[in-house]
Amino acid sequence: MNLKSAAKISLVGLRTNKSRSALTILGIVIGIAAIIIIAAVGQGAQNLILSQVKAMGATIVSIEGGREPKGLSDITTIFSDALKERELQALKNRNNVPGAIEVTPFAIVPGDIQYLGKTTNTAIYGSAPGMIDVLTLTMGEGNFFTEDDVVSKASVVVLGQETKRKLFGDSDAIGEKVKIRDRNFRVVGVLSQKGQALSLYMDEAAIIPYTTALTYLLSSHAFHNISIRAASEEEVPQVVEDAKRTLRDLHDITDPEMDDFRIMTQADAVSTVKTITGVLTALLLAVAAVSLVVGGIGIMNIMLVSVTERTREIGLRKAVGATEKDILTQFLFEAVILTAVGGLIGIIFGTGLAFLLTIILSKTVAAGWTFSFPLSGALAGFIVAAGVGLVFGIYPARQAATKNPIEALRYE
Repeated sequence: MNLKSAAKISLVGLRTNKSRSALTILGIVIGIAAIIIIAAVGQGAQNLILSQVKAMGATIVSIEGGREPKGLSDITTIFSDALKERELQALKNRNNVPGAIEVTPFAIVPGDIQYLGKTTNTAIYGSAPGMIDVLTLTMGEGNFFTEDDVVSKASVVVLGQETKRKLFGDSDAIGEKVKIRDRNFRVVGVLSQKGQALSLYMDEAAIIPYTTALTYLLSSHAFHNISIRAASEEEVPQVVEDAKRTLRDLHDITDPEMDDFRIMTQADAVSTVKTITGVLTALLLAVAAVSLVVGGIGIMNIMLVSVTERTREIGLRKAVGATEKDILTQFLFEAVILTAVGGLIGIIFGTGLAFLLTIILSKTVAAGWTFSFPLSGALAGFIVAAGVGLVFGIYPARQAATKNPIEALRYE
């Protein structure tokens, strides 16, 4: 018996018990649909995060104090006061880092901002005018503070859009006084809506001169971060090397393993994001794949029942000349067809649900969330489904193929 004949006979057998066949493939449909949904949503999340990371700018080099932790027991090393005014000025020196066109410090100030009895919990940053270029910010109202404000440690502040709205509503904020840690600050500008930049959510931010923050609001004189904008993307690797050399010279470090600072570029951030999202997606896919195994066991059970019910049919076919190979092929075909059809339905069903879920996420989580059809996941799921049918169909098919034709014909 050729494969075409075996396929036809298998389809006839499956059509005879449509309800049983439909229930049998349900587990496969659910398993494949789950894989498609997880792969599509995972890819969409990765694309969203990567687009936000890339929006930071490919020319940004970010430096933080503290060396890379070598394990959970080494976690305290991520905190350090290695970046201070001396390091900032050394990195600003074009002789040290020729490829840097802007060097800006960031100091995080914990606390609230108040105005006429209203209090809002916002992110307060001490920085410099170069922050405008580094984060590609634009002003909605007023102006950013100046270098003279930094030098004189002026009590001036620039607000993000949401911070301004929470404190002032539709009223004009320019020239008004707000209070940060019992110190009055005059509002000189309001940023245009920006969203996230360098992992900072600028719409709910308040920015003051870093000298003011370090002198009056913080007990430490260390920066949390120093960001460098390179002249071009091609110069980023050289800027990284120049920054490392400059800081090592300042700190008398001869062994790179003893660096008390960490440098990250966009390429590093992209690699980290891909690794994290890839691991999480793989973990979820592994969980979803368990349902395929459950579906395979269901197919094996149904096929064993089918073999028992069709014992007389098997005996009759053997009596008219069917070989063990013919019987084995027929029942294997039935198992593979069930799982392949289930895989195809699962792909269609899962794709539809993933598309619907993407629309919901784009409206509730992030507008930039896009649908991405996981072609490799769909193909892999379909192949795995067929493989599950083959693996879990072998035992029932073997049971059918080895039946004694005389005993089979006598079976009631």
